[in-house]
Amino acid sequence: MAKKVRKRPEEVEAPKFEFPAFDEESFAKKEYELTGATALAGIITVLLGILGWVLTGAGMTGWLPFGLGLVIIALSPMLIGRLRSNSNLYTRGDWAGLIVLEFFGWLALWFVLLNVSPTA
Repeated sequence: MAKKVRKRPEEVEAPKFEFPAFDEESFAKKEYELTGATALAGIITVLLGILGWVLTGAGMTGWLPFGLGLVIIALSPMLIGRLRSNSNLYTRGDWAGLIVLEFFGWLALWFVLLNVSPTA
């Protein structure tokens, strides 16, 4: 009985890749939804920066405004989820991006406001 001839790796045809159908409507819907969520994250960032500056200027140590800011940032996904109707479209990466935007934007604005020198 004859042996089967083994094909060389270069002779084996790989299945051809076909791109899946692109759904423009769902893509645009998600992007508009994320734009609104990013705007909300920006508003939360500005409010947290001003709150941290006011609390620090009121004589509180830096730990209380910092801890309060972290708590508010941790709770912000629930707030955004309640305010945005289609927040179920967000992936974990989308949520992580919003949280990182809030955190670093808050710290940057807080530090900038603390370093503003009074005019005298």
